[in-house]
Amino acid sequence: MTSAIIVAAGASRRMGFDKLLVPLGGRPVVVHSVQRFETCDAISEIVLVVNALRRTEIEPLIRGCGFRKVTQIVTGGAERHLSVWEGLKQLSPETRIVAVHDAARPLVTPAAIARAVAVAQEYGAVSLAAPVVDTLKRADDSGAVSGNVERAGLWAMQTPQVFRRDWLQAAYEMIIAGGNAVSDEVSAVQAAGFPVRLLANSDWNIKITYPRDLDLAEKLMHLEKV
Repeated sequence: MTSAIIVAAGASRRMGFDKLLVPLGGRPVVVHSVQRFETCDAISEIVLVVNALRRTEIEPLIRGCGFRKVTQIVTGGAERHLSVWEGLKQLSPETRIVAVHDAARPLVTPAAIARAVAVAQEYGAVSLAAPVVDTLKRADDSGAVSGNVERAGLWAMQTPQVFRRDWLQAAYEMIIAGGNAVSDEVSAVQAAGFPVRLLANSDWNIKITYPRDLDLAEKLMHLEKV
């Protein structure tokens, strides 16, 4: 059984308002993200982790959509890794593969999710990713360029990141016990010594971070329907 943990517990500090409740194509961003996993045949269960301050808004919204696969809506922690930990604790006992996804990525395709699940079933750990194509520079705090960054072999991480449940569980037990923090699940699994593969994703899978991203997402969603 494959389960998804969708993390919707962020504070949207860079956006300035709750980006997950902003309408996108007529429905809130978080609804689109859940819908992508709901329609993916590779996913059997969805656990949605939400911000405590937004739970009274998000929970009835999601329940009202009639999603069959959403089994739990739980309150997240102060940081991302603590939110994922809360989601892990709510998974079905039958879960063997876990996909962790940022709710702020509403354009991920069900096909990409299914491909990632298939790779995780074979190799144990995988993340959707895209090769870095921009020229990269290193700069100091004043903005002065201090050096170049070779982009060969560099990848921009995406979600979902998909793992064997026992690997992810062991990794997070280590992270939590040590009082450490990680920015994504790949970092946790790597720290625990497990190998991770990257799966190139050619589909649009942008993360809604700044107001301009909403404009782009709106245009991309329109193209999907054409």
